Amino acid sequence: MSQGMLSVIAQIRAKAGREEKLQQELLSLVGPSRAEEGCIKFDLHRAAEDRALFFFYENWKSRGDLDKHLELPHIKAFLSQTDELLAEPIQATFWTRISQE
Repeated sequence: MSQGMLSVIAQIRAKAGREEKLQQELLSLVGPSRAEEGCIKFDLHRAAEDRALFFFYENWKSRGDLDKHLELPHIKAFLSQTDELLAEPIQATFWTRISQE
């Protein structure tokens, strides 16, 4: 994979009845993640017609910056709650931009 900017789309589905708790936990990741070195964008979205479905749209300067992000305490603390909060594993895809700005 290229060492350039990396985009991530991470889809996250809440267990029934855990939607608001998941939203709270996901929102708590935004500020610390945006403050990380290498983070260009870290935005949380919620589906308009499926209130259990969330996704992060992230841009990182490099894969190395993303790898460091995944090892930080706030991310590990969230991941330790996935059995309680998530209906299915997080589905993440990785992207590199091919169009010009």
